[in-house]
Amino acid sequence: MNPRDLPQARPLLVVDDDRKLCGLIRDYLAPHGWQVDMRHTGTEGLEAARSGKFEAVLLDVMMPGMDGFEVLRELRKSSTVPVLMLTAMGEEADRIVGLELGADDYLPKTFSSRELLARLRAVTRRSVSPPAGDDAIAKDLVAGELVLNEGCHVATLAGEALELTALEFAILATLLKSKGRVKTRESLLEEVSDRRFDVFDRSIDVHVSQLRRKLGDDPKQPRFIHTIRGVGYKLMDEGAGS
Repeated sequence: MNPRDLPQARPLLVVDDDRKLCGLIRDYLAPHGWQVDMRHTGTEGLEAARSGKFEAVLLDVMMPGMDGFEVLRELRKSSTVPVLMLTAMGEEADRIVGLELGADDYLPKTFSSRELLARLRAVTRRSVSPPAGDDAIAKDLVAGELVLNEGCHVATLAGEALELTALEFAILATLLKSKGRVKTRESLLEEVSDRRFDVFDRSIDVHVSQLRRKLGDDPKQPRFIHTIRGVGYKLMDEGAGS
C-alpha cells in the first residue's frame, strides 16, 4: 500500500506529569490512528494546546505548579479545542469544576483503554465539520435570534458568534432539533457523548448551565432553555414561554 493512501494520524496532546502513564496512553492509541504528543508540566501543556495543532487535549488535574484547572481556564480564553480531563477516582468536585471551566468530558484515572478511546472519539466527532459539498449545506436551526448551522459548525446570537465547546454545540443542536419538546438528561448525554446516563452524573446540567451563561439566559426566566424539573430540558423560541 502506498503510504500516502494511509489515513493521517490524528494529533492528540496529553498533559500529565506521570511519564509512565503518558507512554502507556501513547502506545495504546498509536495503532488506533492517534499521534500522541506529550507535555509534563501545565505551562508547557498550555503553550502546546494554544498552538491549534491538536484535535483534542487529554489533561490531568493534579500537576505540580500550574495544575490542570488553571491550564484549562487559560486555554478557554482563546481555544475551543475538545478537552478531556483526567480526575482522581471518586473526586466529583474535580469533575464539576473541570466542566464548569469548559472541559468537554472527564475520565477517572482508573479508566480502561477502551473507555479512553470511546470518549476521545465522542468529543472529537462533535468538533469536526463535515467535508465540503452538498452534504455540508445544512439548514439553519433557528430559535428567535439564536441560529445554529451544523454544516458550518457555527452558532450565533443576534448576529454575534458564540464561542462554544464541541459538547456545548452538540447539546444546543440537539435541543434546537427538538425545539418545543422535552429532551431528558439521559437522551442528551447518550446523544452527545455516547455514554450512558448515571443518576449521579451532573455533566449535562453543568454543560447546560454554561450554555445558558453564554446565551445570557436566566434560568429563573429563561429565553431559550427551560428546565423541566425531574426530567430534562426544552428549548423554546425567545419569548415563547414554557
